[in-house]
Amino acid sequence: MTQENFLLNSAGLTHLDRQGQAQMVDVSAKVPTIRQAVAVAKVRMLPATFAAIQAGNAPKGDVLGTARIAGIMAAKQTATLIPLCHPLPLQKIAVDVKPDPQLPGYQIYATVKTKAETGVEMEALTAVSIAALTLYDMAKALEKSIQIESIHLVSKSGGKSGDYSPPEQ
Repeated sequence: MTQENFLLNSAGLTHLDRQGQAQMVDVSAKVPTIRQAVAVAKVRMLPATFAAIQAGNAPKGDVLGTARIAGIMAAKQTATLIPLCHPLPLQKIAVDVKPDPQLPGYQIYATVKTKAETGVEMEALTAVSIAALTLYDMAKALEKSIQIESIHLVSKSGGKSGDYSPPEQ
C-alpha cells in the first residue's frame, strides 16, 4: 500500500479498501433503523412553456404525471445505477412536482424512507434527477433550453450520523 492510499484509507474513506480500490461498504454489522431522505431539483423554463404544461397542452401528454412516476421508478433502481449503493427495501417513495411561477418552472421533491442498515439519500437524489430529466424529455418539443438546476439533499434522518439539514443560506 502506498503512503497516499494509507492516508486516504486512514482518513475514514469507507469506500476504499487497503489498496485504495473502490469497494462496497460492509454494513452487515449495523442495526437496521428507520431512515428518511428528502431531495429537491428545480426545472426552469420559459413562461410560455410553463403555461403550456400547466394547461395540459404539451405534445407528449401528461408531463408532470410521467415525471412523477419516473422519479418513483428511478428511486427503486438506484443500486443498479450508482455502482457502490446498496439495494434497499424502500417502504416509501413520494415524488411531488410543484409549480413555481417565480422560476418559472417546477420544484421536484422526493421523499424516500426505509428501515435498513444504510441511508436513502442517493435514492432521493436519483428520484429528483430522473424526474427532472423526464420533465425535460416530455417538454423538449416546447422548449429545448429548459434548465435542470440545484439538485440537492434537503434533509435526512436516522442512522449513525443522525439528522441533517443544510445550513441556512
